[in-house]
Amino acid sequence: MYNTQTNTNTYTVVDIRKTFESCEADIRTIARRTGKWSTDYVDKIMHDIIKLAENKYLDKVSIALKRRSDDYTIRAAKFKINEHGDKTDSDRAGRNNDWQNIDDTYLTVYLSYTYRWQALSSQQQIEFYDNNDFKIGWVITSDDTTFSHLSSSNAQLYASKGYELQKTNYK
Repeated sequence: MYNTQTNTNTYTVVDIRKTFESCEADIRTIARRTGKWSTDYVDKIMHDIIKLAENKYLDKVSIALKRRSDDYTIRAAKFKINEHGDKTDSDRAGRNNDWQNIDDTYLTVYLSYTYRWQALSSQQQIEFYDNNDFKIGWVITSDDTTFSHLSSSNAQLYASKGYELQKTNYK
């Protein structure tokens, strides 16, 4: 006797948006608790993130609280996309109450792109930004986003119909 299992999850742009609603709630809470970003600025960040995700150009989103005097990362959260997941619903957003408004710090957001984005020419990337009314002037950085000097722990898994977003906290 043979047992077979088929994963027939097919997600849509609506599922991507639904999954990112929880990520957005986390980012808004982090911005509010640290006092570093306005609601308007978070709106702009999320606009761009969702456009990239909908087009399968986004691999990871990382948020870091850094010390202004030496750029040392104090804590971070990373959201890693899995386009081939099997989870159909999300954990509850939250658990960000330990983010604090610390003097001499700032928040920064890092985007990591998929091979699909890397395969576009510079001109195609610029046209994508322009055609999708990007709100932020994203720049390339050499910052280390592995946060290897911090302890990591898996947090919530956000998902809709197999499109997953795994949150990892770094302290």
